[in-house]
Amino acid sequence: MVDATAAEVTSATSLAGQPADAMAMLSTAADPVRWAVLRRLASGQACVCELQETIPVAGNLLSYHLRVLREAGMITASRRGRWIDYRLAPGAHALLTSALPTAPVERVP
Repeated sequence: MVDATAAEVTSATSLAGQPADAMAMLSTAADPVRWAVLRRLASGQACVCELQETIPVAGNLLSYHLRVLREAGMITASRRGRWIDYRLAPGAHALLTSALPTAPVERVP
């Protein structure tokens, strides 16, 4: 599976006329591991240990995906002693909704 980074998507020309930053946001959320993290956090805050119980990936890979989601502004992290708790960012739903197309796509002949 090829994982396009936000930089690759941002530099891409959109055939559908979708802004590159919107495509990067949707690409970030569409990764299966990141989508699983977002689904889990939609039900409430979770620490890494709780995420590892429900998302079957190596710890270093989970950390990578959490970093990508944090950098995209979809999740937030807060330290609790030696644990880090994650939750959906207050504007996560709005970020994804705003990335969706709102006007009909013109067909190219």
